[in-house]
Amino acid sequence: MKNWARDNKGFLLFLALFGIFRTAIADWNPIPSASMHPNLLEGDVVFVNRVAYDLKVPLTDISLARLGEPQRGDVVTFSSPKDGTRLIKRVAALPGDTVEMRGERLIVNGKQAEYTVLGNHSEDMGMAGQLQALQLSEANGDASYRIQILPQVHARRDFAPLVIPANQFLMLGDNRDNSSDSRYIGLVPRDLLIGRAERILVSANITDRWQPRFERIGASLRPQ
Repeated sequence: MKNWARDNKGFLLFLALFGIFRTAIADWNPIPSASMHPNLLEGDVVFVNRVAYDLKVPLTDISLARLGEPQRGDVVTFSSPKDGTRLIKRVAALPGDTVEMRGERLIVNGKQAEYTVLGNHSEDMGMAGQLQALQLSEANGDASYRIQILPQVHARRDFAPLVIPANQFLMLGDNRDNSSDSRYIGLVPRDLLIGRAERILVSANITDRWQPRFERIGASLRPQ
């Protein structure tokens, strides 16, 4: 074993440095579910900037320095406060915000987000079959992005006004009626944030023999 380690020390050093890079600087995140439709699809792999907000000790949640502040509309990866599962959602409300939802409509600091209808889409719900989805543009402050709702699905479309405490964030999935987000798992503490998702690195259609989706490669995830 000692001889093997000595003969492969260059490779072992590369693995160690690569591990530090992935856990402290940059990472990638496969999209496993439909919770961020229509912007992220199953089979997408996104680039995650781990130093967008904090510089952390590798393999820990210990922050060494704050490098930036999350903004409404950012797509972020984080560890679920409920069970530690890695999730990817959109920041809907910041510390100090008063936020509520009425009939799918997001209200932040007394101002309702602006909505524009983009059209209808057929959503594959597995055993439930094909359901009609309504796609909208949601303008939340300076951030504008697409969301969709599924009127036929039972979902939590309303919650009472809530003041977001310091160092916590309210996260929502873009697929509003098919997302396990802060309405179900609670607010997300800052120290559980992993990084900001910046772009789609690669994409393949998992329902069609993993055919590449070239048109999605390099697409930005930043709000407009």
